[in-house]
Parts: sequence; C-alpha cells; structure tokens
Amino acid sequence: MATPSSPEITAAPSAITLAVDCMGGDHGPRVTLAACRAFLERHSEASLLLVGAPAALAGFASHPRARIVAASEVVGMDDPVEIALRKKKDSSMRVAIQQVKDGAAQAAVSAGNTGALMAIARYLLKTLEGIDRPAIAPQLPNAKGGATTVLDLGANVDCDAEDLLQFAVLGSALVSALTGNEAPSVGLLNIGEEAIKGSETIKKASQLLRTAANSKDLNFYGNVEGNDIFKGTTDIVVCDGFVGNVALKASEGVASMIGEFIRVEFSRSVFTKLAAIVAYPVLKAFKSRLDHRRYNGAALLGLRGLVFKSHGSADEVAFGHALDRAYDAARNNLLDRVRARIAHAAPLLARQEPAAPVDATALHV
Repeated sequence: MATPSSPEITAAPSAITLAVDCMGGDHGPRVTLAACRAFLERHSEASLLLVGAPAALAGFASHPRARIVAASEVVGMDDPVEIALRKKKDSSMRVAIQQVKDGAAQAAVSAGNTGALMAIARYLLKTLEGIDRPAIAPQLPNAKGGATTVLDLGANVDCDAEDLLQFAVLGSALVSALTGNEAPSVGLLNIGEEAIKGSETIKKASQLLRTAANSKDLNFYGNVEGNDIFKGTTDIVVCDGFVGNVALKASEGVASMIGEFIRVEFSRSVFTKLAAIVAYPVLKAFKSRLDHRRYNGAALLGLRGLVFKSHGSADEVAFGHALDRAYDAARNNLLDRVRARIAHAAPLLARQEPAAPVDATALHV
C-alpha cells in the first residue's frame, strides 16, 4: 500500500505536554495523581497539566514538570451529556480538553463519563474535514501477544457504510503512528468471511473498503469474524459501536474469570491445590496477557486534537497505560498522520448524501 504523503507530517515537539483530568473516573485524584507521578518518572521529557480542584492536587504543586490548572467543577459518571456540556463549563474534563484546543497540551486524558467526554471534545475541537463521526478506538489483546485495534468502541451505535470506511482510515493512522507499520491490515467484522454474507450496510462497506484498497488508501484484508479479534488475524477490526462495546466488555471479563478461577482452585482440596500450583505460572502469564489494564487508553479519533479515554474504574496501573498511550500518540504525530490519510483518501470519503446526525445521548460505554 502506498503511504499517504500529503499533507507533510511535521516533527513532534521535543517535549510533550499532556492535560490530565485528575478528577474524573470512579476514583479521582487518589488514582490519577499516583499514575501521573509514575508517568513523570518514566518519561523525563514529558510534562503534565493537572486539571482539577487545587486543594485536591496540592501534593503536586512543587513538581518541576507538572502545573496545576484550576477547575471548579467535576463531571459525574452519571451526569447527562446535556449537563456536562451546557451547565458544567468549568469542569476538569472541559478545562483539560480546552488546553489541547489552546495549544498548551498535545493531548488530553480523562477517565470520566464517556458520553460527556465525546460530546465536549467534539464541541470544543470539532471534527476533521472528511470525518462525520469521531470514533473510540481501543486495543484488545490477541493470541499473537500483541493487540488488535477495534473501532468503534461505543460512540456510534448506528453506523452506515461510509462511517465504517472512515473508521478504517482513522484506525490505520492510529496503528501506523503507534507501531510504525505503514500498511496495517483492516478487517470488516461480519457474521462470516464470505462476501455474500452480512447486512446491506456491511456489504456496501466491504465494497467501499475494497475500492480503498485498490486505490492504495487501505490494506483491506476482507471480512473477519468475532474470534479473529482475539486471534490477531488483522491489525484493525472495523465495526459499529454496539458490537465494539460488547467485544470490549467480553475481553475484560475473560481476565477477571481467570483470576477468579485461580483463587477458587487454590481454596479447594490438597490435590486440587497441587494441580493449581503446577499450572499457576501458565495461568498467571495468560491472565497477565489478557489483563485489560495493559490496553487501557482509547483514542477519540477524527477530532482536531488528541483526546484519550481511560476506563472509568481504572487503577493506577491502568491509568498509567492511558497516559503512556496518549504520550506515544502525540510523540508520533498521530494527528498529522490522520490528516495525511484523510487527504489521501478524500475522493473516497466524500459522501453522496449528508451523514445522519449524531445523538450524543446514545453513547454506550
């Protein structure tokens, strides 16, 4: 596949600054601040804007590479999108995204309410030309020891064929930025590999993706099934947000199930305990590979700025991975790579009909 070459990809700033919504998520500063401190230890060239109530963030006041940005409100995990967007204009979530818009930070990270995060990010940053709907792109562990990027995770429950094509372009830019693979393979999630299977939307999307492959805009593998996500058949799997969100929740449940299995087996009879002890290293390694914390941090793709979503229940380890992912995306010029791929695929992305409006209240994450 030819590598998109226009517009030019500029060099990333030598020092990356992230804006962190320290108040969002289930745990707030107790988790986010600990993760931020560990992040600064890992990345000596990075700096952070810690957004939230100054009193809650006072412990970071003296850090040379961290600055507190005051925000007087917090978007609750149960807050309706309308409240977060229109009423809480000084929320830590909104102020963090504003730092990206103003150019003070290269990316924002939040573990807060997903619907609110998408709505505020879209309102402040706007979508890139050629993209109708931003998508949430997480990575799910696969059997090859790596991860499969799946989009959309849940921002867009009802998608048409053009949306799925746009997601493929966005996902390709993300994977190339994070892995260096300029031609990541793209699979279209379907009920079977055969081209004749699937809904009319999927069949049309398959045609659009094959056309994009013929014009060297994408490396389209073809249709894939649900098990291909975890087999690692393709680097990227494209689907609507309903299916993507189900896949995410299923992957999180597998790791939890293995952990519970280990705990239960160690509490049984002496013979079962002995068997469990023998199997423990393998089970532990398998559980670690499937640990969703290692893959925390989903990009909100298609916006005129970088925003990353951490799981709301993330602990220090998981939130740290979200910070790392945002840092890597900024350092590797993800936004410019997205623009370049959109520009290269512009003739294919042009719609014949206006896109359906997005209902922000329909976000399901």
